[in-house]
Amino acid sequence: MKVLHIVTGLASGGAERQLHLLLRHLPPHQHCEVLALTNPGAVADALRADGVAVHHLGMRGNRDLGALPRLVRLVRAGRYDLVHTHLYRAQLYGRLAARLAGVRAVVSTEHSLHAGVIEGRPITRGVKGLYLAAERLGSTTVAVSRQVAQTLRSWGVPPARIELIPNGIDTAGYRRPPAERSAARRRVRAELGLPEGSWVVGGVGRLVPGKRFEVLLAALVDLDPATRLVLVGEGPERAELERLAAELGVRERLVLTGERDDVPDLLAAMDVLAAPSTTETFGLGVLEGLAAGLPVRHSACPALDELPPSAAPQARRIPSEPAAYAAALRDLRQLSGHIADPLPHPPAVGHYDIARVAADLGALYDRLARG
Repeated sequence: MKVLHIVTGLASGGAERQLHLLLRHLPPHQHCEVLALTNPGAVADALRADGVAVHHLGMRGNRDLGALPRLVRLVRAGRYDLVHTHLYRAQLYGRLAARLAGVRAVVSTEHSLHAGVIEGRPITRGVKGLYLAAERLGSTTVAVSRQVAQTLRSWGVPPARIELIPNGIDTAGYRRPPAERSAARRRVRAELGLPEGSWVVGGVGRLVPGKRFEVLLAALVDLDPATRLVLVGEGPERAELERLAAELGVRERLVLTGERDDVPDLLAAMDVLAAPSTTETFGLGVLEGLAAGLPVRHSACPALDELPPSAAPQARRIPSEPAAYAAALRDLRQLSGHIADPLPHPPAVGHYDIARVAADLGALYDRLARG
């Protein structure tokens, strides 16, 4: 079976990293290629390193209608059995191009949808109308959580066209021998210039308003001066976060790593993962923190909401407010001190293992391809 994944871009965001991970674990008879409409970033390089063919359409913007015939020609020439689209722009153009090219099996994964927000942007009547029109061109929409599935149903998408397949994490990639983990911790801390004995609060995700990393900066003011904040990711809010950190007097305690492809090593260098976002549709970063053996303080994680509290006892949900995070992080440091030993994997990590998720998606592909 030949599958084309069409994605808006390949910067190092959650949806893009999830696509890379899935392609490593799908059944071997499903040969996948990837097409980025724009911005073939760090994930494109990682995919090519894995031997995956990556195409770049060079689309200039949402209204670059001239990109559509080029996309149709590429899909038709590739003779794909199935097209799978990811993220809003790719869903609009990719579904239409697949149908015009004669592909019958068209899947789309909805990574980030709330009742009034899609991919961090408010939903207008026009955006919703285009979304629903494009959805009818597909075969199935994959929801990454029950929350996303419920939103799709409330919009009028028939339940029979919705498939619940959550995101997954590479559990094995975070399970390391103690000596190897300690070496990674020392190396990354030295690389990032973290002082000896510092206590490190980490955050992982695109630097966009929805992640609410400014909450952690404000909390940092009320934490011990030896506390450092390491944010892993890149995005349009970088300059604003740097400006705010300087205004608050904590610029020297903030480390911005930019896009990285060694997230497990970076998590090993942290003492706690903090996730103040209130608009998550899954909570991939929270699960990655748990897989890395970190205590986690978060404000939204639908993936954990769907499981009993015993599935992740080291994760605690708190309000997305500076005072709440400052208090929670102070309490945690008093309990943990400078202990760097990882916590055991909670049941939630095994539940969302990427091997299970990829097997479910592969089974969906086979079913749709059979028609």
